[in-house]
This record gives sequence, structure tokens and C-alpha cells, in this order.
Amino acid sequence: MRHSKLIAASAMALGLATTAQAEGPNKLITILTSPEPQTQLMAMVLTMNAIAAGAQAEMLLCGPAGDIALADAPETATAGQPPMGASPQALMQKMMADNALKVQVCAIYLPGKGADASILLESVTAAAPDAMGAAIVALGTQVMSF
Repeated sequence: MRHSKLIAASAMALGLATTAQAEGPNKLITILTSPEPQTQLMAMVLTMNAIAAGAQAEMLLCGPAGDIALADAPETATAGQPPMGASPQALMQKMMADNALKVQVCAIYLPGKGADASILLESVTAAAPDAMGAAIVALGTQVMSF
């Protein structure tokens, strides 16, 4: 009898530890490479909703999607999309302002453009590959890729 109580107590303690671990911060990294404005906007919408649901999010923009982070962004990044008329860049900037969303471009984005960080929106930086790699594999992190 005493042995079964000990097992039950241990199981409860393990269950509580698992629950406590699950209650830690939800981390989300959205990796966006798509050139399609609707796909870019949907990545922003899903990231915004994950933040509203309690996630700590950050975003990595690579390839054509990096253009969303340009101070002088192309119309594909700034034109409103149906049904609400939001643009990928506007929604990203809203999350940066309202939720402190950390936005980075891939490390090779700026060299590929032959430019420096001065062409980016304020607060957008180039990602360090080692730090981003570690963030992607960190416990409790979900990765969404578009």
C-alpha cells in the first residue's frame, strides 16, 4: 500500500512538472520567404493571432520576403490585400509597435542586395545565423514557415 502511494505521489509530481513546463512561454518563429503578397499577409495574420493567444514571436524574412522590411518597400509589400485591405508591411509594423515583434532579415539578404542596414525599416536587423539557429531549436519553440 505504501509503495502504491509513493508511485501515485511521484506520478502526480511528474504531472505537475510537465504542466509547469507547458505553462512556460510559447515561442514562435515565423520564417517567411514567399514572394506572394497574400501568403506574406497570411503569415502576418497567423503570427498576430499567435501573439494574441500568448506566444512570444519573432520573424525572419528571407529572399523576396525580405523586401517587406525595406524602408522603401515595393508595392507588393505595401498594397492592401482583400478582404480587410491590410498590407504585409503594415501588419508587420503594427506587431512591431504593439507587441515588440522582433523582425530580422536573413544574414545574406543585405549583401545579396549590395546594401547595408540603412535601407531597412527602423528596428529591423540582419539575423546572426548562429543565434537564429539556436532560437529555432530551443525548447518550446514552434516554427512556421511560408
